[in-house]
Amino acid sequence: METLRYPHVQETLYREVLSNGLEIVVLPKEGFQKTYATFSTKYGSVDNHFSVSGQEPAKVPDGIAHFLEHKMFEEPEGDIFSVFAAQGASANAFTTFDRTVYLFSATEQINENLTTLINFVQNPYFTDANVDKEKGIIEQEINMYRDNADWRVYFGLIDALYHTHPVHIDIAGTVESIKQIDKETLYRCYETFYHPSNMMLFVVGGVNAEEVFQLVRANQDAKTFQPLGEIKRYFDQEPSSVKIPRKVSKLQVSLPKCMLGFKEKNVGLAGDALLKREIVTKLMLEALIGPSSPLYQSLYEQELISDSFGHEYNSSTDYAFSVIGGDTPKPDTLIEAIKSAVSEAVGSGIEQTSFERAKRKKIGGYLRMLNSPESIAGEYTRYRFRDSDMFDVIKFYEQCTLDEVNARLREHFDFGQLAVSIVEQGTE
Repeated sequence: METLRYPHVQETLYREVLSNGLEIVVLPKEGFQKTYATFSTKYGSVDNHFSVSGQEPAKVPDGIAHFLEHKMFEEPEGDIFSVFAAQGASANAFTTFDRTVYLFSATEQINENLTTLINFVQNPYFTDANVDKEKGIIEQEINMYRDNADWRVYFGLIDALYHTHPVHIDIAGTVESIKQIDKETLYRCYETFYHPSNMMLFVVGGVNAEEVFQLVRANQDAKTFQPLGEIKRYFDQEPSSVKIPRKVSKLQVSLPKCMLGFKEKNVGLAGDALLKREIVTKLMLEALIGPSSPLYQSLYEQELISDSFGHEYNSSTDYAFSVIGGDTPKPDTLIEAIKSAVSEAVGSGIEQTSFERAKRKKIGGYLRMLNSPESIAGEYTRYRFRDSDMFDVIKFYEQCTLDEVNARLREHFDFGQLAVSIVEQGTE
């Protein structure tokens, strides 16, 4: 068991990698009543073309990672949710572009719930009948999201930004793609990506680290896993340009929705380099267009935006993009106002006071996050799967300079890399 100390945030983690490759990380939080655990695999919706050493590459249907997540909760004797509920736990799961996470939170029977979490994720149960049944359920989910304006404007933007990279495909796939999923393909994906060496168990809360490790060691020692070769993921060459500069959808909405996205031309970063770019970009966006910025206040006073307006930055080794937008009565007026403000900022730079205010806000938000077991577990795993450390985030915020933010401002906001997604009132 390895001890990882982070004196700057007064946290101590305990880590161990078992002989089968499973990484376990425990963060005891003295005085916390609730324990939160995640069992995660480095497998998401973009991983639809892959190979393992010694095997032929496989191209699988879009949406299969999400489909797998749904099917894992089904056991021969029934639904695993009822087991967690009987043990006083609340369980859930989610799939993102690059990972799938199974989780529970509880204040009692922690050992029982940890055992349940590990065992059900490591015990797939797929039949032709239950796979076919799930197709209808997920088809309903896909159609439901197609009528959701927030979903349409967001994934419409990603689809406008990307030509070939699977990040532009809905995490649930399409109605057509899920019809192609069968039991054999699910097992192949499971056996590849749900191997312990591609997974992490993270436990945070009122627990004793050594007790957790003893439980997990005994659990894994009772199981047999064949060694897994290197997983290789394949992506088609993505052009640096955006696919569609402007994409408009129509839905029955009370107010139009508008999002602007800037696509990164330079990808391939990993580890600390990727983390640093993310931190500098988030700080730049907060200073430029956060709620305390002059631009935000101006747009609000002009009644071009509401409290729904915001920004985010999504990045990985293979893709990265920023998102700015929300509800607006005048999408085109908002677009021009943001473009004008960005052009002015690129020329003059962000002011020192705006930079310092944004920096304090980001550091404060990070420190508050450390009081949330759910946030810690989610963020630690996300960064770990990208070969970086969540507890280095504050260091990068503290070290970031105004010159770096202004350089990033000039680099990121290239109008040749801009795409816009709008959902306006009407029917398609």
